[in-house]
Amino acid sequence: MRIGIVCPYSWDVPGGVQFHIRDLAEHLIRLGHEVSVLAPADDDTPLPPYVVSAGRAVPVSYNGSVARLSFGFLSAARVRRWLHDGTFDVVHIHEPTSPSLGLLTCWAAQGPIVATFHTSNPRSRAMLAAYPILQPALEKISARIAVSEYARRTLVEHLGGDAVVIPNGVDVDFFAGAEPKAEWQGETLGFIGRIDEPRKGLPVLMKALPRILTERPGARLLVAGRGDEEEAVATLPPGMRSRVEFLGMVSDEDKARLLRSVDVYVAPNTGGESFGIILVEALSAGAPVLAADLDAFAQVLDQGAAGELFANEDADALADAAVRLLADPARRAELSARGSAHVRRFDWSTVGADVLAVYETVTDGAAAVDTDERTGGLRARLGL
Repeated sequence: MRIGIVCPYSWDVPGGVQFHIRDLAEHLIRLGHEVSVLAPADDDTPLPPYVVSAGRAVPVSYNGSVARLSFGFLSAARVRRWLHDGTFDVVHIHEPTSPSLGLLTCWAAQGPIVATFHTSNPRSRAMLAAYPILQPALEKISARIAVSEYARRTLVEHLGGDAVVIPNGVDVDFFAGAEPKAEWQGETLGFIGRIDEPRKGLPVLMKALPRILTERPGARLLVAGRGDEEEAVATLPPGMRSRVEFLGMVSDEDKARLLRSVDVYVAPNTGGESFGIILVEALSAGAPVLAADLDAFAQVLDQGAAGELFANEDADALADAAVRLLADPARRAELSARGSAHVRRFDWSTVGADVLAVYETVTDGAAAVDTDERTGGLRARLGL
């Protein structure tokens, strides 16, 4: 099958949607399909052979964050050229309502279109206001996927229609088989995310940290991600700042090793999450997970059976739970075992098969319609 996938966000800025698209494309290629991904990218960005650049992106405030999107005449021309050259059996657009390549592709594409909705935003005035503009494009979509029940709810409430829920995928064995790193072990808490983005929750964790470090004198925090490190620890007492180690941006291999090494992975995100791929990666690595009780996180963690939850934005509740887990190796081992069993449902072997089933449904439907139209035309010409 010839598959075209559209990424709305800049390929050179790491994010959950980009990682999902990358892993989906590589999974499909391993299965023998021909895959091309169209994504915004700066001219000097090294790209995998299956990615086609749609030109550089510009930063735009979107869904409580700053996304790098691509829109305009040049982007539209590149979309049309990519569609013409690809002759795809199916086009899979991610975030078709974002002001980026997805919407441009919806307008330009012919044939079967699958759309995946990642956004969870129950009060999006912008999406409601834009509905009259989006409607003609959305009507061309053959099948809709939502990455979680909360992304599906956002779609239904703002745009109508419905979607099948297929979660983001992960290569479980890649994380489960990573080698722990000795210097990252020993009463360590882990955090991975953009330091400068408040909704990722690092300020909440920093507020909880003095109590955690006071009650667990041997504990420390490992932080992976880009951002202002000095500003991140500015609220900590000076004597505690050395117990926060910033690792900067880490490779996929080091991310897996970090998750395999920490005693507790902390996800203090405050909102705007439709899924939580980092939780799935942490569970795959066997890390005990402590996360804010966002609806999407609770769903990933099986309502608290596969990881512990604390009240969102409550630093005291985070500190209580972290201290308790650091002091209880048996509970950590229990969470690790439960998480490792639960996470198998998110492996690409399952998720990829579900996505392919959607592709096959829309391509079979398109073929049937085409046959009906050709047969009907022939019957008309014969006067039948």
